Amino acid sequence: MSGITHTVTNQTPPLVGYDVYSSDKALTAGVERHLDPVLLDEVRGELAALGRTCGSAQVQEWGVQANEYPPRLRTHDRYGRRVDEVDFHPAWHRLLGKGVAAGLTAAWGRPGGQLRRAAAFLVWTQVDAGNCCPLSMTHAAVPALRTDPALAAEWEPRLTSMVYDRELRPARSKAGALFGMGMTEKQGGSDVRSSTTVAVPLAEAGTYALTGHKWFCSAPMSDGFLVLAQASPAKGAGGLTCFLVPRVLEDGSRNVFLLQRLKDKLGNRSNASGEVEFDGTWARRVGDEGRGVRTIIDMVAATRLDCVLGSAGLMRQAVAQAVHHCAHREAFGGKLLDKPLMRNVLADLALESEAATTLALRLAAACDGGEQERALLRLAVPAAKYWVTKRCTQVAVEAAECLGGNGYVEESGLPRLVRESPLNSIWEGAGNVQALDVLRALRREPQALNAYLQEVGQARGADHRLDAAIKDLLTELADLDGIEARARRLTERLALVLQGSLLVRYAPPEVADAFCASRLGTDGGAAFGTLPPTLDLATIVERARPVA
Repeated sequence: MSGITHTVTNQTPPLVGYDVYSSDKALTAGVERHLDPVLLDEVRGELAALGRTCGSAQVQEWGVQANEYPPRLRTHDRYGRRVDEVDFHPAWHRLLGKGVAAGLTAAWGRPGGQLRRAAAFLVWTQVDAGNCCPLSMTHAAVPALRTDPALAAEWEPRLTSMVYDRELRPARSKAGALFGMGMTEKQGGSDVRSSTTVAVPLAEAGTYALTGHKWFCSAPMSDGFLVLAQASPAKGAGGLTCFLVPRVLEDGSRNVFLLQRLKDKLGNRSNASGEVEFDGTWARRVGDEGRGVRTIIDMVAATRLDCVLGSAGLMRQAVAQAVHHCAHREAFGGKLLDKPLMRNVLADLALESEAATTLALRLAAACDGGEQERALLRLAVPAAKYWVTKRCTQVAVEAAECLGGNGYVEESGLPRLVRESPLNSIWEGAGNVQALDVLRALRREPQALNAYLQEVGQARGADHRLDAAIKDLLTELADLDGIEARARRLTERLALVLQGSLLVRYAPPEVADAFCASRLGTDGGAAFGTLPPTLDLATIVERARPVA
């Protein structure tokens, strides 16, 4: 039988064997811009090494395996004893071990820690976004624990360790530990103040017994969890309070942590999310009674920023795959990359990706800053979380379309990105929650708006479309009538103006020009690929092209 009909030509080679970090010009430029020059050589080498790891065929295959063989819940052992464990494919543990070793939970004690960790997180999420959940939870738990110096002294060294220890045993005997979080309940969802989980004080000061449930418990295989529960007012103030629930108690026995089921999720398949019941579960109070939201809010802010970083990483990988495909695939007499209409689509996608990366890194750098920077974060993080995470899905779907039918086939990797893309918009408060948080910051913290206006004002006079957008934004902010119904529109404009300001200041002129024309001006359409043809689209696409 002749094999001539099976000769394979005009197929794009896999995007492997490349440096995910160093080939991302927007990311490398952002790190160099915001990082202390004294640290630059060290961090550049660190991130390039991680980038090569992420781009290797072996590690990419681990990402595939971790999603093809998702976690399984094992409630009982062979003898009928309750164990409540989650079994993972070995690829999951390999990925998580490399993520921990790369410092993705070690930001708090390292020079320039937030920025270097943010860049690494953005790179690492391109391998497998699922294992970024426990990495994010563990990183974000530190500021909440710091409200209790004794707890922080006990747990922070374990959480910031660069050693992954998967065994379930008392935390004091472990070289490193991971944290999860449980806030939402069946009846409340985002309204965490409606929690019905009850905490009754025990004889030992600061300890409680919890009874109740959590509808979503992130990373239920972790060593400890921060949860919210209603403290009984019998001995204290009572009210919604934050608690630390260890998975294994000091005597080596398992805490009462009853995993009822794992969620069957759209994406994020490699990661376990569970429903958990507490029945006399031992816990330690974190912060004061009745101050649970205030105690855990810094954790929420950190995970929200990770949602922005994660979405920026997913967008970057989607755009890299699309540009790589079009640089190799031929159709209609030439490379797809050279076709004017495809070039327009790719350039538009590249703009969205670069704007997301640039904004995410600016916010990460602010985490290492002072009072003015913290004020900026109060407004900019929910605005960025709202906008960037929503744009992620549109970018992933359009990028898959660039591959045609190949992009709809699982082996291309694009379907996994498409399934993953809505997650960060839902996690840690969906769109309305973010928009309302923006309004809350505007009403209660005038320093947040001042910090924001000072930030975007640094680019005033550099582009007339940006200047007009700032003016329109100020007009909208001056009219507070019916502002809640306009909250989404206002939040979107806050994010776009901030992105435009950053790109005008820092991006190449062709990138800033195209962004301002299409996102702040009137020269862009509702779909990707509608940029004015007079722009320098070829340069924008080439800037986004990964070099394998």
